Amino acid sequence: MKKRLVSLLAIVMMTSMVLGACSTDNKPSNAATNKPQTEETGATAPVEVSIFAVQESNIDLPTNKFTKFVEEKFNIKLKFESTPPDGAKEKRQISLASGDYPDAYMLPGYIDQFTQADVVKYGKQGVLVPLNDLIEKYAPNIKAAMEKDSDLKAFNTAPDGNIYGLVAYSQCFHCSYPNKMWINTKWLDKLQLEMPKTPEEFKAVLKAFKTQDPNGNGIADEVPLSGSTEDFGVRVIPFLMNGFVYDDDRNYLNLTNGKVESAALKPEWKEGLTYIKSLYDEGLIDPGAFAQNAEAFKKIGENGDAQILGAGAGMHPAIFVNIDVGNKNSADYNPVPPLTGPHGSFATHDGGGVAPGAKFVITNKASEEQQIALIKLVDYMFTEEGQTNSASGMEGIDWRKPKEGEVALGEGVEPKVATIPAVEGEAPRNAGWSGTAHFYMPREYRDSWVQGTDIYDSANYERRLYQATLQYQGHEPKELFPLWAIWIDNAEVDEASILQTNIKSYIEQNALQFITGNKSLEKDWDAYVKGLQDLKINRYLEILQKAYDQSFK
Repeated sequence: MKKRLVSLLAIVMMTSMVLGACSTDNKPSNAATNKPQTEETGATAPVEVSIFAVQESNIDLPTNKFTKFVEEKFNIKLKFESTPPDGAKEKRQISLASGDYPDAYMLPGYIDQFTQADVVKYGKQGVLVPLNDLIEKYAPNIKAAMEKDSDLKAFNTAPDGNIYGLVAYSQCFHCSYPNKMWINTKWLDKLQLEMPKTPEEFKAVLKAFKTQDPNGNGIADEVPLSGSTEDFGVRVIPFLMNGFVYDDDRNYLNLTNGKVESAALKPEWKEGLTYIKSLYDEGLIDPGAFAQNAEAFKKIGENGDAQILGAGAGMHPAIFVNIDVGNKNSADYNPVPPLTGPHGSFATHDGGGVAPGAKFVITNKASEEQQIALIKLVDYMFTEEGQTNSASGMEGIDWRKPKEGEVALGEGVEPKVATIPAVEGEAPRNAGWSGTAHFYMPREYRDSWVQGTDIYDSANYERRLYQATLQYQGHEPKELFPLWAIWIDNAEVDEASILQTNIKSYIEQNALQFITGNKSLEKDWDAYVKGLQDLKINRYLEILQKAYDQSFK
């Protein structure tokens, strides 16, 4: 599943990497000669450093063109301990536990970066080297980025003031509102229906999809609403629940006047479950949405005989329909704005798509010389040129400067970079590190990439997602509990982790049982609440409240 998620994200990343910068000291190189100025001159031998890294598809790190570029530029020799995405987390943990670990870890944030708990744990143990002094002396671009973006500094700085690692700071606008709903607007037009604005209107549309044969094949084969069970906006409950109470689709936490609360204990949660159950009872939600993976979901969206999907949950429609050239169904699915329910019109928001933790750390195996070489390498990836060459591929191979008349993704933003599309049948270019190099991509960086204006052209997919997300922007609550940006006290990390896992699982299992009728919302609700209390939800909220107060007050 991780491979699938990476491939889906890759579609978006290749069209959405954008130029933003901390420094313009490094001018773009000439890819034709590929002979950068070497910062270290003389006859000294290259500094050899070992890096544990995830090797994504179509990338070979040792022979990669960006690898060769930075080895010459910084007079270093990179020795990769690489692993494929599948099983990366386990291999990283084994590597650390063995004691025979490398000089550094450099990981895609969306595959296996260090958690905050990992960062604190290994930092306290001395396994991870504090980067504060290295950044101050040798990394002006990292320093400038943290001065510019205070939240980046907060993500990187542990409670003891040390920076034990660097987060993947990728502000993906469309990713930051993951729980979108995409509806078949061709069916709406055929049935002469308006875009639904409320939960009841949405229910009426789904009922029409089920009963009025919108695909015209004379068979009652339509699936009004479906989704799947992974973490990229594909679960159907959050979008539906957000008209009743804010559903963060992670830990079901709300913030009211600075107080951390559980949404799943509120009467509005029960009311939302009652509505969702009504959809299920009338056969308007595909039962598979609560059990299937995205591959099964896509088989519904790309049904061979006839189009059968009415609405699909997902961060973007490529999860459940093909978007490549010649696709049949992609343009039929367009976003449903957040529904206005009895208690609100919310959209799940995660604060910009940045996950807490660390994608890059230096270990105590690295000598001072190796530490300096590593921080200089990463500092380069905090520049415009460095981030683009490293993440997206080398200039002249994977990207070029914009031509006159080309426009950027962001409205009113100066275009700075244009993708060079791959040619059908072309061998992998192997010119960049993809997610391994996602270090500093603030929204203005991503917004400055060239995008065409035809949103249904797969080459302009990012603009389609951008425009869709504008309909969700601003629908998050005025107060959000920023679980992604708080640091839990080291003495309470393990306890909080166990509580979080048990409580999250309990809430989700019971939500499904209530929706499917295995439990009664009238008869079993009180027992459900008591079950949460028995799982020490009050203690969990107490720990989070303490962490929030220490981080933001």
